[in-house]
Amino acid sequence: MTDNKHPIMPPAQLVQEWLKATPIQILETDPHPIQLIAIQAAQWGANQELDACCEWLSSLPSNWESTAPELAQDLRTRRRPKPPSLKESLKQAILDGDERLALKLLEQLSDD
Repeated sequence: MTDNKHPIMPPAQLVQEWLKATPIQILETDPHPIQLIAIQAAQWGANQELDACCEWLSSLPSNWESTAPELAQDLRTRRRPKPPSLKESLKQAILDGDERLALKLLEQLSDD
């Protein structure tokens, strides 16, 4: 679950800021430190998603006509694209020069 290429991933520096702030928050609140960081990460991710959706809506041509269900489906498709197939991931790993990942993915391919 450590997909470093996911479009909504907090920058490492921001995560470090959360970690540094956690001890102070523990004195003021009851939740476990991991819960505090998870809450901050979820809020950050939701804000990133909202910003991306608003940007997408702003980019639609002014004469674009659609019904609400079509608009909702288009938004869902753009914001939740299907993950790449194993073969697509393997190809990308090779193009990126990531031999370790390429070998790992190659092992997952069936011999069929």
